[in-house]
Amino acid sequence: MLIERLPAVRGRLTPNAPLAPFTWFGVGGPAEVLFRPADADDLAQFLAGCPADVPVMVMGVASNLIIRDGGIPGVVIRLGREFAAVTTDSTQHRVTAGAAALDMNVALSAAQAGIAGLEFLSGIPGSIGGGLRMNAGAYGREFKDVLLTAEVIHRNGARATLTPDQLEMRYRHTNVATDTIFTGSVFQGEAGLPAAIDQRMMAIKQARAESQPIRTKTGGSTFANPDGHKAWELIDRAGCRGLMIGGAQMSEMHCNFMLNAQNATAADLERLGEEVRRRVLDNSGVTLRWEVKRVGVPLDKDTDIAALMTQTGGSHAA
Repeated sequence: MLIERLPAVRGRLTPNAPLAPFTWFGVGGPAEVLFRPADADDLAQFLAGCPADVPVMVMGVASNLIIRDGGIPGVVIRLGREFAAVTTDSTQHRVTAGAAALDMNVALSAAQAGIAGLEFLSGIPGSIGGGLRMNAGAYGREFKDVLLTAEVIHRNGARATLTPDQLEMRYRHTNVATDTIFTGSVFQGEAGLPAAIDQRMMAIKQARAESQPIRTKTGGSTFANPDGHKAWELIDRAGCRGLMIGGAQMSEMHCNFMLNAQNATAADLERLGEEVRRRVLDNSGVTLRWEVKRVGVPLDKDTDIAALMTQTGGSHAA
């Protein structure tokens, strides 16, 4: 068993751990082993001692993640409240946040401290670690616009502090190894009046409620905007608004949002996404790029999960 090959930890190692309850889509198979580190030292020591051939990935709040029905081979790392602290420095207008902190909580903490410029985070579902990984953005700003430094732990257990330039952050992309784990960050804001900041955040909240299916099982924007195009316009033009495969559906409200509408499987969601990509390519000649991350292995209904995980390798993902 894999768990017998792993180093001792102060946190918790759980074999065959269900992951679907953690995801916004509510789908997917289990982790071969789920690791909840006690703190950053525990995580670094685990990575240093974990066999190099064991796939490792980190999972945040899974707001933009499809876990395939066969689950995830290797070790899935889930950061807990020990990585969710948020502190503010009103003098320098800076916010320090752990990777497990929710984007909304960081925006609220900044607002309470009179730190402006981070309001856009309130419009991004998910946690700081995921936002750093994909250089998330909304309402005209991206993580790279406000990030000073990010703390990471590499696959070999080594720690580093990286700047946006070192991360090579660009539209919905950060150039860092998939098995490097973000653990914290420092953001630079500017002086602002709490009332004015709150007003901007309320405007973002209202805009999201009016344009996005935020009270459904979804993963946010399914596809990134291609250069010179808006993904939702291409999807709409290809006749995919409301398109349904199995229990998965493209939203009628915002057709770049995919929904688990009727007890969808991960396979339903992925098949729907690929059908949308095919139709958009046929209609406009543009190839859509997935913004929702897809990880793990597929599962035929007659396939044994444990056997599949034993036989299947897999690239590291985060």
